[in-house]
Amino acid sequence: MTLPPDFTRRRALQLLAAGPVTAAASTTLLAQPAAARAPLQIVGPWEIPGLSPASSGHVFTRMQVTETLMNASDDGMPLPGLAERWRVSDDGLAWHFTLRAAARFHDGTAVTAAAVVRCLQAARVAPALLSQAPIRAVEAEGAGVVAVRLTQPYGALPALLAHSSTMVLAPASYAADGGVRSIVGSGPYRVVSMAPPQHVEAAVFEGYDGPRPAIERVRYLAAGRSETRALMAEGGQADLAYGLDPASLVRLRKRGRVHVDTVTLPRTVILKVNAGLPALNDVRVRQALSLAIDRPGIAKALLRDPELAATQLFPPTMKAWHHSALPPLKQDPEAAARLLAEAGWQRSPEGLRDASGQPLRLSLRTFPDRPELPLIASALQEQWRQAGIAVQVGIGNSGDIPLGHRDGSLQLGLAARNYATVPDPTGTLMQDFGTSGGDWGAMGWRSDAVARALAELSRGTSSAERAAVLRTQVTAVLQAELPVIPITWYRQQVAVGRRLEGVSLDPLERSYRLTAMRWAA
Repeated sequence: MTLPPDFTRRRALQLLAAGPVTAAASTTLLAQPAAARAPLQIVGPWEIPGLSPASSGHVFTRMQVTETLMNASDDGMPLPGLAERWRVSDDGLAWHFTLRAAARFHDGTAVTAAAVVRCLQAARVAPALLSQAPIRAVEAEGAGVVAVRLTQPYGALPALLAHSSTMVLAPASYAADGGVRSIVGSGPYRVVSMAPPQHVEAAVFEGYDGPRPAIERVRYLAAGRSETRALMAEGGQADLAYGLDPASLVRLRKRGRVHVDTVTLPRTVILKVNAGLPALNDVRVRQALSLAIDRPGIAKALLRDPELAATQLFPPTMKAWHHSALPPLKQDPEAAARLLAEAGWQRSPEGLRDASGQPLRLSLRTFPDRPELPLIASALQEQWRQAGIAVQVGIGNSGDIPLGHRDGSLQLGLAARNYATVPDPTGTLMQDFGTSGGDWGAMGWRSDAVARALAELSRGTSSAERAAVLRTQVTAVLQAELPVIPITWYRQQVAVGRRLEGVSLDPLERSYRLTAMRWAA
């Protein structure tokens, strides 16, 4: 019997995804013939939960299988996507997007305005980001122009139309009930096989109306363990490995078999606080939780990067939103104890208790998709224990935090929030800190001043000076009231195999930028 040429590779990937790999096994994998390793292999922690654009659109936009109407530069400025040009009316109430005339879906059909309108209508269903925009109608004007009509000016619209949940699919992608049954996009790569939640493979789409990529095929594999992903990179079984733990990064850099590329992201590790709980509704308790945290210690010991200690919510790379004049977040155990006492919590041998003898005990949820989160959770647990606050840590799935937000059961949640999933952070902030809060933002807390400032910023009609004032107002309130508590800022660190050239990391995490890559000579 003759085995298929990729049998060894396929079996190795199954084993790698399942758990740790020994050094001997990684050496064996490295020794495989080049032909068996031909497709570019990406490995990351993020599973493919389904085909819905709202839940998995990021997978397909990152792999350049699907496109959005708009793109964005590294600093968030709007760039053409499926729309090669656009214009807005003088009153700001009508936007017209002209599609690329030669754009084709992977089934050979033309990308029409009607097809785009269908996708945008689906993307307007709450809680999708596009539902925030004051859209009156989305219409096709002929075959090549999409018109978006608003009830009031909304300058953030191009940013929302660059979000992966607005990706454009061919009519053939939809089943009779309106659900997505297949991914037929218009990008330079087309899906050739898929096995959610772990695997998708794509190949060059010969009908793409742009330059032909140098890389013919690409695979993405979701592997749950960060050690596994690092060993895959080191053993030659992954050309790009995302979501690496600090210890693995130290080993990879020391051994030098792969290059580690780094980009600072507009992402912050945050503690989401249920301010609706009686104990956490008191801002003094939230401030005490913050004052008990040794951020520089966490950044240095766990992330191996002291510069990532967060002094405020937005990192310095978010220049428009980071304000150096804000009093920085810092550790001060004495101030924390004083605030807790003022809020009615007194130390006892068992920890903190209120006037009626009830203990201050909280639960924290986090997840291992980003491998540093469980480590940070353990450090926070110990630092709060020293302050007399008992916190139980539970490590589950990333979906547990939004689920706990919706059913009200969440008390504390530790996550890494990207504030530029929409290139203009205003859209994400409206989702997180609007009047009803958000899955990854405020819970049981609201600020009319913040909501008004974000609403005005979203209209895009303010002068540069006025916009700066509004952003300062938002950051000052968030710093003072702490509906979420910043812990550390974030760097994306990716192991890059030696056979790849032209790799660059997207600070907005919208794309793997596969079309810029090539095989090393």
